[in-house]
Amino acid sequence: MSRPPPRRDGAGAGGRGEGGGVPRDGGARGEGGRRGEGAGVPRDGGAASGMPPGVRDFIFRVYGKYHRPEFIPPDPLELVLPWERVEDREIAALVASSFALGRVGGILRAAAEVLALLGPRPREGLVSLSPEDIRRGFAGFRYRFFGPHQGANFLMALRRAVLDYGSLENLFAAGMDASHETVMPALGFFADEIRRRAPGDFGILLCDPRRGSAAKRLHLFLRWMVRRDSVDPGGWTAAPPEKLVVPLDTHMHSLALRLGLTRRRSADIAAALDTTRSLRLLDPRDPVRFDFSLCRLGIRPRAAMDENLYGNSRQTLS
Repeated sequence: MSRPPPRRDGAGAGGRGEGGGVPRDGGARGEGGRRGEGAGVPRDGGAASGMPPGVRDFIFRVYGKYHRPEFIPPDPLELVLPWERVEDREIAALVASSFALGRVGGILRAAAEVLALLGPRPREGLVSLSPEDIRRGFAGFRYRFFGPHQGANFLMALRRAVLDYGSLENLFAAGMDASHETVMPALGFFADEIRRRAPGDFGILLCDPRRGSAAKRLHLFLRWMVRRDSVDPGGWTAAPPEKLVVPLDTHMHSLALRLGLTRRRSADIAAALDTTRSLRLLDPRDPVRFDFSLCRLGIRPRAAMDENLYGNSRQTLS
């Protein structure tokens, strides 16, 4: 199984130097120069009404320590970073995020197998493949709930969407409006347009973000493509970082409950919006920048042991 070629522009995981320093004034370090009003999440009373100093200090401490390229592995983001061209990166990102179910080792193997079908230029490879080529390429494919039919239908839907819109960003932008408070309406349009181009069922590879789930994998995809710093490669300009929503999974939800970022007991879209609103108190222009570092506590046992809420004991945050 071939792996993506290394990036040649010096803009890989170690090439966007944010260092590890964290401003204590909540200033954004995302898409330089963009300003937002921080109104992207409804104030429904579900999130904490304030941010205790201990919680604020904890989040900034974890961000300063773990928001670094060396803490990326193991992560599906590894399959996104090598691509220099945005038109290739967006395809790699959607494939990697869509298969991000289960253990990270399995995710990396499955997504890398799919990307290997597309060759060294994913966009060019995708549009040049015929439906028959794609079906043959998925013969024998199996990952969790997905077999050859689901995988092939998914890739054929992406191919048709790219041919119709020119790029995945163009498709997303067609559903985005400046009046939208978050990316949610555009994300629903994006998923619908891909799904209706599929020749058959592809299961839950692409969820409907309007059905109440946190839609973690789709929001993870947007984090990778919209934010640009030493961890997230970015490349899209169709949405500003302040309108992103935290990609909430069970680990992040557990931590959000513990930190008081949400009171909701279900890891659903309402909890994701609560958590985003709380993080917006720290950085209204780029609240999702804290997601990567906080998630390290869920996937790195040593990090979870080393960090605790107020610094007065050692305990696992999970």
